[in-house]
Amino acid sequence: MPEKNNDDAPVLLPTLGASLDQFVRSGGMPQREFTVKARTQREIVFRRFLKHRAAVTSLIVFLLVVLFAFVGPLLWNQSFNFMSNDIEVPPSGTHPFGTDSNGYDLFADVMHGTARTLEIALSVSIASTVIGTVYGAVSGYFRGWVDTVMMRIADLILTIPAIVVAIIVSDKLSASISSAWYFLAFILSALFWPVCARIVRAQVLSLREKEFVEAARALGAKDTRIIFRHIVPNCLGSIIVVLTLTVANTVLVETALSFLGFGVRPPDTSLGTLVSNGQTAIQDGFPWLFYFPALFIILIVLTINFIGDGLRDAFDPQQTRVRA
Repeated sequence: MPEKNNDDAPVLLPTLGASLDQFVRSGGMPQREFTVKARTQREIVFRRFLKHRAAVTSLIVFLLVVLFAFVGPLLWNQSFNFMSNDIEVPPSGTHPFGTDSNGYDLFADVMHGTARTLEIALSVSIASTVIGTVYGAVSGYFRGWVDTVMMRIADLILTIPAIVVAIIVSDKLSASISSAWYFLAFILSALFWPVCARIVRAQVLSLREKEFVEAARALGAKDTRIIFRHIVPNCLGSIIVVLTLTVANTVLVETALSFLGFGVRPPDTSLGTLVSNGQTAIQDGFPWLFYFPALFIILIVLTINFIGDGLRDAFDPQQTRVRA
């Protein structure tokens, strides 16, 4: 039987053979409305990142490495500078990574070295990204002669090899100053920021012509507010990707400098220093002194690269396919 509404007018239900036009003219209305909650941009980026399996796995591994480096020493019963009577002992229950020729526990050394390497890498990446973001945003926004002068300075710094400069400065200054890890981080930060500056500048050159920037100008917003409240937040995707890749690059540079003896120096240690100390261990019959520090360098670099790859795909609005 036909259904009745309040006015006793029959409402014809659609049948399999009824046309859409006939159904609309009959006054039929859907019984329920299905609505989908709109996702924010942050939720869309997060869902895209979760679909990148390699990036999610790498993030979990990297967090475990961070916990190993910074929480592990609080739980481990030996310090990295404690000299025991166990000389060149292979990996065992007491010494999971073995000991070196001086009786130092390699497990504690790797924890401390990983923490020091991560401190340098994170400090350099954050400092260089902040400097590069501000520098590139100002250059791209004002354009003209300001952009020309600022970018020529950045190009000049880009031509300077970071490793060579760090070696020269470290060699000229006293060992007491150059052995401090924050001094090494300062040198690398001063040489790495132009990469971020160029990327941000390219983004700002495009964003400064958008309608929301014109609207902000029309409302009387100052240049500083437009740059840091309207333009820079829209460059956040590229900035985060640059930051993650700078971490991996810094780990490799710090490892190379410490391996050559111009990075972190005793009594402090880093993964590069441990690899340098264990470079002849394979021929001497103590391969664990080389392999364990090298393994953590590989883990950090690979996981950071995969995380950066996943973030790049997540922030790309034109990304249609998520890679595994």
